[in-house]
Amino acid sequence: MNIKINDILIFCMKRLVCYFKTFVLTLLIIGLNSCLSNNDGYSLDEYRMSYATARPINDNSFFFSLDNGATLWPASPLYLPFQPQRPQRVQINYTLLGRRVQGYDYAVKVNRVDTILTKTLSADMQEKNDSIYGKDPLKLEDLWIGDGFLNIIFEIEYSGRFKHSVNLLCDTTDGYKLDVRYNAFEDKSDLLRYGIVAFDLSSIDTRGKDVELIIKVNTFEGVKEYKSRYNSLAQTKATDIQPELKLELQPELKLDKNSLE
Repeated sequence: MNIKINDILIFCMKRLVCYFKTFVLTLLIIGLNSCLSNNDGYSLDEYRMSYATARPINDNSFFFSLDNGATLWPASPLYLPFQPQRPQRVQINYTLLGRRVQGYDYAVKVNRVDTILTKTLSADMQEKNDSIYGKDPLKLEDLWIGDGFLNIIFEIEYSGRFKHSVNLLCDTTDGYKLDVRYNAFEDKSDLLRYGIVAFDLSSIDTRGKDVELIIKVNTFEGVKEYKSRYNSLAQTKATDIQPELKLELQPELKLDKNSLE
C-alpha cells in the first residue's frame, strides 16, 4: 500500500491542532472555575434562571443576551445540543463563572436551555383576520417587552386533539397598535394549560423615538388593551444579573412543542 509521507504528516498535524484547541479550551474552563475561589461571590453550587435571547455568532457558536442588556458567553459545557439559526427566545438555567470574558459581560456554565416559541409579526388581513387567525379568548398571565421581543405568558383550554396557534398582528393603519390573535380550532377542554410565546418586534421601526405600543388581547374577561413603551434603537444598560423569571409555572401543565404554533 503506497502512502506518501507528506499525507501522513498532514494528517498528524491536523490531529495535533485539534488536540491543541481542546487543550486550550479545557485550560480556559479550569481558569474560569479557579476564579470562583477569589472572593468574587460566584459558586458552582448556585444557579440562576432567566429569560434570554440566544443569538448566533456563526454556524457553531452563539451567546445569550438578557432582558436587562447583559450578555452571557456559554463557556461550559463545550458542546451543547442546541444551535440557534436566528435569534431564539429561551429560558436558561445557568451558573456564573466569571466577568468580562471575550467581550461578554459574563461567562456561564449552561445547565439547561428550554426554547420558547419565537415568531415574527403576521400580516394584517383586516376583515379576514378572524377567519385566518381566530378570535378565541385566552387567560393572560404576564406580558412584557424585553430584548426587542414582546413576551407573553398565557393559559388556554387545551385537550390535545389539535395544534393551536397564536399570532401577533400589526395594524396597517397604525403601526403601533398590535393585536394578539389566538385560534383554538374549536378544541375545548376544562383543563387549562400554559404556554409562552415571544414575538420579534424588529420590524417596528420607531426611528430612535420612544413610542407607546397598544397591545390588544382577547381574554376570558373580554378584550383588553395594554400599553408599553418601546424604542427600536434603545439599548438597555447591562446591570448585575438578577433572577428574571416572571412567574413560577407548573411543568406538568405546560404545552409541549407540538401543541402550539
